[in-house]
Amino acid sequence: MTKKTERKVNISGKPKHSLDANRTDGKNTNKRSAATVRRLQMYKTRPKRNRKGKVLDNEFQSKELPNTRIQPDRRWFGNTRVVGQKELEVFRDELANHLSNRYNVILKEKKLPMSLLNDHRKQARVHLLERESFSDAFGPKTKRKRPKLLAASYESLAKKADGSQDVFEQKHDDNAAEGGEADGFRDLVRHTMFEKGQSKRIWGELYKVVDSSDVVVQVLDARDPQGTRCYHLEKHLKEHCKHKHLILLLNKCDLVPAWATKGWLKVLSAEFPTLAFHASINKSFGKGSLLSVLRQFSRLKSDKQAISVGFVGYPNVGKSSVINTLRTKNVCKVAPIPGETKVWQYITLTKRIFLIDCPGVVYQTNDSETDIVLKGVVRVTNLQDASEHIGEVLKRVKKEHLQRAYKIKDWEDDNDFLVQLCKSSGKLLKGGEPDLMTAAKMILHDWQRGKIPFFVPPPQRELPSEEPGVNEVENDTVIDTNHASAFRAIANVISSQQQMSVPVQRDLYNENELKGTKSEKLQGAEDKTPEYDLEAEISEKSADSDNETSEKSADSDNETSERSEDSEDEASEQSEDSEDEASEQS
Repeated sequence: MTKKTERKVNISGKPKHSLDANRTDGKNTNKRSAATVRRLQMYKTRPKRNRKGKVLDNEFQSKELPNTRIQPDRRWFGNTRVVGQKELEVFRDELANHLSNRYNVILKEKKLPMSLLNDHRKQARVHLLERESFSDAFGPKTKRKRPKLLAASYESLAKKADGSQDVFEQKHDDNAAEGGEADGFRDLVRHTMFEKGQSKRIWGELYKVVDSSDVVVQVLDARDPQGTRCYHLEKHLKEHCKHKHLILLLNKCDLVPAWATKGWLKVLSAEFPTLAFHASINKSFGKGSLLSVLRQFSRLKSDKQAISVGFVGYPNVGKSSVINTLRTKNVCKVAPIPGETKVWQYITLTKRIFLIDCPGVVYQTNDSETDIVLKGVVRVTNLQDASEHIGEVLKRVKKEHLQRAYKIKDWEDDNDFLVQLCKSSGKLLKGGEPDLMTAAKMILHDWQRGKIPFFVPPPQRELPSEEPGVNEVENDTVIDTNHASAFRAIANVISSQQQMSVPVQRDLYNENELKGTKSEKLQGAEDKTPEYDLEAEISEKSADSDNETSEKSADSDNETSERSEDSEDEASEQSEDSEDEASEQS
């Protein structure tokens, strides 16, 4: 007989069912977890029913629509987020006016329908069929007897060809004269050194910088701002990159007088925002203004995590030096020769501002080889004949500046100047022959490094007529409200840049050059920080010189009066002696 097994009663009260959520796992890992038990119990749930056996729906399961009424609003029955033609025209006009001003910045461009502004104008079609149908021109029903040719006979064709040849020759002569080639002859193929900054690699680096930048800073040489501008780049930004902002930076302003810098600021500010700058790690000028402008752009571009600022311009204008000045550290390799920066590089200024350094780029123009050399594009050490460019240097620089710089009193031509410089500086070859090449390169080095004073003056304003009208001011010049507002804007910019005095090379310019034209007094341009004032120093020097001359004149007057008194005494004594002699004789 089999023994009956007795079922043991669970005295401990611990459940052992596999679907019990309270059972403990213990050391056995094969048991179901509490999450699995709850999921399995969810599968076994049945719908809840009422007394009649109808399934009760839970929340959001009912298929019956509630008894609600739609709000009687026209927005429910009309088009939404639609712009009418009138509103679109007003939007186009307003946005076009704001885009034309370079000092305005459009915020939230992604939320604005900027594509609606691109109103592509329909090209003017040539209505040929309206003038002459196809059947009238071709086919059996043609009405045209002869084709419309440029010339009716060989004589008229030859005459037209001669006229076009004359026009071409005149245009060629004008281009040759503009290029400094008065004789009309030049080398057919230039040396490769005069094409620096124009290669595909350099232009590729430039477009990398432009595409990666939100703000483009074009660095100009304050000695020749118009000659170092890249108009091709400005045109490209206006046409294809309207969302990018362009700033002009006048670097090397310590090499020109203050009145010239103010004049160029006034001229260039009419086109783009312009700042004056002097690149120096220890004694800089305009650094605070440039940093404040970049911070403003970073705040305006709040939808971006960071903005990139690209520095572009001609070779040897100081792009890398400006970046080193902003960082107060030598982060970019700099040298007083062109072509030191080979590739573009990123530099971190702040968490939200990045700086991009770009190699120097030169756009192909009608400049002669001498103009290219004097703009600092070519390295002087690579020139094969440097003496041929000295004549233009002697034309551009005043004679007294060259006399002061090289201690040469007078010369006949550029060759004579080089010979005298070789003798005074000891640049001689065997047999005592002057080394003209070394002397010419020395002069060009001084020119590129700013040791020879030279600058292009800003364009002068038109002077008023000699007979002043009724409404004119009693001063020498007449300034209208627009000019006055422009002067105030420039004065505010200059006063905001006065964070440190501008280092100026003294004893390079005479008083008349530094004074320039008499500028009007501007309100609101009082300096809060001390600054080196050239005009004040000049006025003090002139006052001292006037005092000295007055003292000298007073001394000379005293001497002449004493001499006259002595002469009068001598004359009186002689007259008395003659009278005594005459009385004795009588």
